[in-house]
Amino acid sequence: MSQDKYEVVIGLEIHAQLLTKTKLFCGCCTRYGEAPNSQTCPVCLGLPGALPVLNEEAVRMAIKLALAIGAKINHRSIFARKNYFYPDLPKGYQITQYHVPIAEGGQLEIELENGKKKAIGIERINLEEDSGKSLHEGFPDSHEKTYLDFNRSGVPLLEIVGRPEISSPEEAVQFLQLFRTILQYLEICDGNMEEGSLRCDANLSLRPKGSTKFGVKTEIKNLNSFRFLQRALAYEAQRQKEQLEKGLPILQETRLWDEKKGQTFPMRSKEEAHDYRYFPEPDLPPLIINDQMIDKIRQTMPELPTPKKERFIRDYGLPAYDARLLTSSRALADYYEAVVQACGLPKQASNWVMREVLQTLKEKNIEITDFPLAAEYLGELIALVEKKVISIRVAKEEVYPALLTTPKHPQEIIEERGLTQISDEDQLLNLAQEIVAANPKPLQQYLQGKTQVIGFFIGQMMKATRGKADPQVVRKVITDVLEKKKQES
Repeated sequence: MSQDKYEVVIGLEIHAQLLTKTKLFCGCCTRYGEAPNSQTCPVCLGLPGALPVLNEEAVRMAIKLALAIGAKINHRSIFARKNYFYPDLPKGYQITQYHVPIAEGGQLEIELENGKKKAIGIERINLEEDSGKSLHEGFPDSHEKTYLDFNRSGVPLLEIVGRPEISSPEEAVQFLQLFRTILQYLEICDGNMEEGSLRCDANLSLRPKGSTKFGVKTEIKNLNSFRFLQRALAYEAQRQKEQLEKGLPILQETRLWDEKKGQTFPMRSKEEAHDYRYFPEPDLPPLIINDQMIDKIRQTMPELPTPKKERFIRDYGLPAYDARLLTSSRALADYYEAVVQACGLPKQASNWVMREVLQTLKEKNIEITDFPLAAEYLGELIALVEKKVISIRVAKEEVYPALLTTPKHPQEIIEERGLTQISDEDQLLNLAQEIVAANPKPLQQYLQGKTQVIGFFIGQMMKATRGKADPQVVRKVITDVLEKKKQES
């Protein structure tokens, strides 16, 4: 699309489910996966006479996010009723914020492929309650009935409205990935897109290159993976381009992404704000936030991913790629730093975590928080390799797998299994002489000038010592034996 006469304009609306124990306006549990309609009460079911009471923890979490992205926190914000009819909305309206949200402005800075950075602005952050869930399949009569589960009704959400400053599907994915990472660092949302705790709607339009006027936009609803987001936006951009080139109008509408067909399709015409008949929520007073509360929350803020990445590059001397990967989650970054503290070798620790550890996580399909090897033990193992107590091969092929199932110090496993690296030249010299004598054909090739066969003899040495021999010492003694044979011949 970059070489076309049109440019893409994208804005994202992100809904993040907050990690509170109870709902936004009642004491019902927010735990995922419970029996349908087992976590409800008169308030979240919208029964007559039930009154909402605001969850203070949800407010604190909203303030955390606002501080993280540099947004302006409104000292006085107002809740509003967003009126629309849908079966999973029991009250017939959703309590949200509209005219005066809890926070406005702020930005996230993403890194483009060319290494340059781009700031994407945030329009507003709203506190709001979630709706229930319509279940369209999984029941014997799903072909004729829709079932309703109100466990999710009233669960606290943050609606983050981004400005239309994203220029490609790839930028949109990077923006959403960074946002999810920040939410996870703040520990206010688990970011699980499959379970719906992080959802994304995307608005996309095209306009002639160089124009400042926005084109007619379409909205793509409920994109629940980074892959779907990228594919849906790419398809929609191409669809709109083809429409414009045919002289056909772009309709302002809401569309859904069909993963099986790989295309978007119309859901309904796009609503305007007046369609929802917003008005102030009469059962909730204005939300008042003072500076003392903001300052107290500011003191609890963790180091965020971008500053942490820059610190890893600066203090540990890591390449940008390593630092970006290691700070992709707070738990992974904490694990890495604990390994560094144990071994004092930042680059070696980075190599082990990025290769062995991440590979194990992938194979076992677990998170770093469930990884069985303590960071202290991995750091000790790395230090033992550096001190040449064991070879890197033995460390990776024997000690590391053992540590995954045995809660022991690496040194204990090494001693129990007799894995200490052999570095004694005299001991290895005797073995080298035996191996050379037992392989006359490769020896003859070496004497005839084919020096590459030295690799064969080194391999035989490592095999004979079960990888415990110091490779550098092995090369030296093998070379000495072969050169002596050469002189004798």
